Amino acid sequence: MRHGRWWWLWLAAGALVTGCYFLLPADSLARNLTYNAVGLVSGLLILSAVRLHRPERRAMWYWFAGGQLLWVVGDVIFEYYQYVLLQEPYPSPADAFYLSAYPMLLTGLILLVPRGRGQDQAALVDAATVAVGVGLVFWIFVIEPVAADVTVSAFERIISVAYPAVDVLLLALLARVSFSGADRTPSTRLLLTAVALLLTGDVGFSVVSLYADANGSIFDGAFLMSYVFWAAAALHPSMRSAGTVNTSRTAARIGTPRVVLLVISSLLGPALLLVPAIGGNVLDRAVIAIGAIMLFLLVLRRMSGFVRQVQRQAGQLEDLAMSDDLTGLANRRRFEQVLGIELTRGRPHVALLDLDGFKSVNDQLGHPVGDELLVAVADRLRATVGVGTMVARMGGDEFAVLITEPGPGAARDVVRRITTALHEPLHSGGHELLVSAGIGLTDSAGDAGAMEMLRRADLAMYAAKDSREPFRWYVPDLDRRAGEEAQLGAELRAALDTGQFRLVYQPIVELPHGRIVAVETLVRWDHPEHGEVPPTEFIPVAERNGLIVELGAWILREACRQAARWRAELGPDAPERISVNASARQLAHRGFVPMVAAALRDSGLPATRLTVEVTETAVFEGGQAIEALHELRALGVRIALDDFGTGHSSLGLLQTVPVDVLKVDKSFVDNITMAGRHAVIATALIQVANGLGLTAVAEGVETSEQAAELERLGYRLAQGYHFGRPAAEPDFRGARRADPVPGPTTAGAL
Repeated sequence: MRHGRWWWLWLAAGALVTGCYFLLPADSLARNLTYNAVGLVSGLLILSAVRLHRPERRAMWYWFAGGQLLWVVGDVIFEYYQYVLLQEPYPSPADAFYLSAYPMLLTGLILLVPRGRGQDQAALVDAATVAVGVGLVFWIFVIEPVAADVTVSAFERIISVAYPAVDVLLLALLARVSFSGADRTPSTRLLLTAVALLLTGDVGFSVVSLYADANGSIFDGAFLMSYVFWAAAALHPSMRSAGTVNTSRTAARIGTPRVVLLVISSLLGPALLLVPAIGGNVLDRAVIAIGAIMLFLLVLRRMSGFVRQVQRQAGQLEDLAMSDDLTGLANRRRFEQVLGIELTRGRPHVALLDLDGFKSVNDQLGHPVGDELLVAVADRLRATVGVGTMVARMGGDEFAVLITEPGPGAARDVVRRITTALHEPLHSGGHELLVSAGIGLTDSAGDAGAMEMLRRADLAMYAAKDSREPFRWYVPDLDRRAGEEAQLGAELRAALDTGQFRLVYQPIVELPHGRIVAVETLVRWDHPEHGEVPPTEFIPVAERNGLIVELGAWILREACRQAARWRAELGPDAPERISVNASARQLAHRGFVPMVAAALRDSGLPATRLTVEVTETAVFEGGQAIEALHELRALGVRIALDDFGTGHSSLGLLQTVPVDVLKVDKSFVDNITMAGRHAVIATALIQVANGLGLTAVAEGVETSEQAAELERLGYRLAQGYHFGRPAAEPDFRGARRADPVPGPTTAGAL
């Protein structure tokens, strides 16, 4: 049989024997021997369980077993007097053993209280409150009547008083264990039940003996089941950890039963004064007065401890509410609070910084690495700004620095130290990462409040990110630009809803013939009041406020429909492919690829006839953008890298981006007819494209000399004003044609 089942088998057997005990004749030898047998077996089972389970606190169980066995010895001695000597003396030598058992049980219960819990004064005070309150009741109804009985000897009175006195101590320790942080294992619960049964039997026996003629043996069941539960607690496997601390329980948590018990215990003193017989007893009144004072002091101690605990927890909650969980820095709420205080003392400066490319770290390396990076940045900022300068995490990858030193020079120095510090690699998740940040800096000019300073710093920060400068000071002109941008954003929304946008198409021609083989789709905005708004003005605004996603979807759908219509109407004269630009925000949108697939499906345009153009900046951060391009490539859509050679790590992108077409930037074409580095770069780029099997398109061709030189260098495709300006309906049939020169053509590769 498994050891884990012995405890409940013993519990069942003990309950059965207890029931049979009351079927035996009262005061018979068989009944007393049964009683003794239960106690003896219980004590021996405790000793056996210690060897079986090898608990952490063996001494505690040995004390319990010793107490059990001393009771059995006391019972045997008493029965010797009763059945052999035919005497029932009181007190007798048996009482020495009975009373000696209690200190052993009390010692065991003391050991049951978890060690290392000195800070849990609340449980000790609560246990003392229960002991004092219940002790007063014991004094009035049990101890004082026994002590005042002059008909018996003083020795007998002392022995009689000792029993309820140790019961009060047992009750105090029972409360102490219950209120402590001891792990409530099944073994611990069985032990507490055993103590409660013992107290029930003791108190019941004392009260019946004093106030009734009934035989106290009616409480033998409580004593027997106390034996049984004590042994069952030892037999349960969880006895190995009885008395250990449960870290999941907090001393601050007080349940309703505990509160009710404490309230009742603290009111017992005043309530006893209402008992009529007490009014004329000077000793009782004195004891109740002393007990009431003790209860008052204990409650006062408990309340003072509770107040300190509430204050401590309030401080902890404030710290949590005012700090960032991840980095330990102050959070936005705390930063605004301190900034408001500093504004009353002087003229502080605020630097707001936002990390560049943080999203790509999360996308490519995972959020745990991103979190470690934020912690590393926080540590770097803390170490850089020094003591006395507040650093806060405002949310996401945005940080703020409160500079209290007077003068713009001090603020500028702090920001420069920050930019220098961020140039050094940061260690995160086993990676060495380089990060940069856009930083906005502002002062409190014009009696700006905390919120206004943060708004200004935010404007300056985004201006720095747009201009690629290390940092920007706030100037009032940024407000004007922000207002204009906000108005333009609202007008963009209206333009989308009312159809103010139209598409034009710039030819991409084959060199040297000039035949149009493809077109690039461009968007124009015909504003009802301001006329045509340049794309350089409204595209960046749409990118920032997110409307570029909706605008880009409309452009793509219209371009696909137009290309399909040209194919149906013009036949072989129709352009072979149509190009559509996609921004970084569009590529980052999870619905971009499904939207492209739907546009192709709805228009009937084959995927191979569509080219999606992206800039190097849009795909430099990788992540979702690169994933979207691979998915487009799988659909059959061709990918063009626009403005090639002007962005970040152009050649490196060719290893990660699924590119089909390189569109050489206009800056390399402008001076192509002049000897020098531009011609060398243009030559190198066409060689790179040919070597990788890619198609090269020269952008911004404005003269016939440029076209001729590009054709001589090996370029077979070009676009620019020399071949035609963007138009809603390019002249595909009457396109410009030059005299052909020998050389391969690659028009079909676009």
